Amino acid sequence: MKITVETLVSAELNKVWDAWNTPADIQQWNTAQEDWHTPRSTVDLREGGKFLSRMEAKDGSEGFDFEGTYTRIAPKAAIEYRMSDGREAKVESVDRPGGILVRETFDAETENTPELQRQGWQAILDNFGRHVEAKG
Repeated sequence: MKITVETLVSAELNKVWDAWNTPADIQQWNTAQEDWHTPRSTVDLREGGKFLSRMEAKDGSEGFDFEGTYTRIAPKAAIEYRMSDGREAKVESVDRPGGILVRETFDAETENTPELQRQGWQAILDNFGRHVEAKG
């Protein structure tokens, strides 16, 4: 099963692309809940390159590495990757009136309900949009 989330970001494409792929930015927006954060992020943005975002509860009670390998890079248009558990995802940036539509489609996992996964990924994507817009 594939799940899609999207948000319209009121910013130019270069800013959207850079914020999606810069570790310092990722650490600012990559969270689904206020009591979580991303203390570490690495990006090797090339086909075959790896990425990792360490996601943790702020109280240190739990955490996990969200990681994978880039399988296709279309600069400023699309990124495809395979997560460490074998699931695949695609992130697209599309020009729309009023900004850039960021659409993320990913293979669902089996541990959480599809609706819970959609809510979590949407919350992260909404944080991303707010982060880019706040940077101006």
